[in-house]
Amino acid sequence: MPNRPRQCGARRPAALVMPMKSLFLSVNDTLYRSCIWIAGLSILAMTLIIPWGIFARYVLGTGSSWPEPVSILLMVVFTFVGAAASYRAGAHMAVGMITDRLPPLQRQLVALLVQLLMIVVCVFMTYYGTRLCITTWNQSLASLPGVRVGMTYAPIPVGGVLTLVFVLEKLLLGDQSNRKVVRFDLVEENEGAA
Repeated sequence: MPNRPRQCGARRPAALVMPMKSLFLSVNDTLYRSCIWIAGLSILAMTLIIPWGIFARYVLGTGSSWPEPVSILLMVVFTFVGAAASYRAGAHMAVGMITDRLPPLQRQLVALLVQLLMIVVCVFMTYYGTRLCITTWNQSLASLPGVRVGMTYAPIPVGGVLTLVFVLEKLLLGDQSNRKVVRFDLVEENEGAA
């Protein structure tokens, strides 16, 4: 039997692809959980701060200047970070009336176009959000002098990058909205049935 040269890498690409895919999905699961926690804690803090501001103003008679701007900042964090998580979960509003009536090939092309447009939006948010942060970094908020204006705009580029990661995940690996980490309601239903 003649010695044939060993085919280097014949199996390696397939062997490397699965761990890389698993690693990418695992990192994105962690990013998704982080987005959910950050958005959830932001809205929780908002619901505690706003009543405190009302209580301090109308009951104690000492209006504080910090509850309103902090609540607005938390709403911006909730909006942009929560939007990224919402995108991965497939929870964004979509009007499928027209695309549902298209033939399968055209439906796939429209879905690809949507993802490409999402990339454009994410890059726009990231680029111009970063420029906005840099431009306004040396300014301070009047009601919170220790907080820089650029810091209040930081959720825009951060949300853009997070959403971009989830868009690329959807383009490369398909829809991940049915993953266990995303669909906790399915986990609860299965636990209740057991």
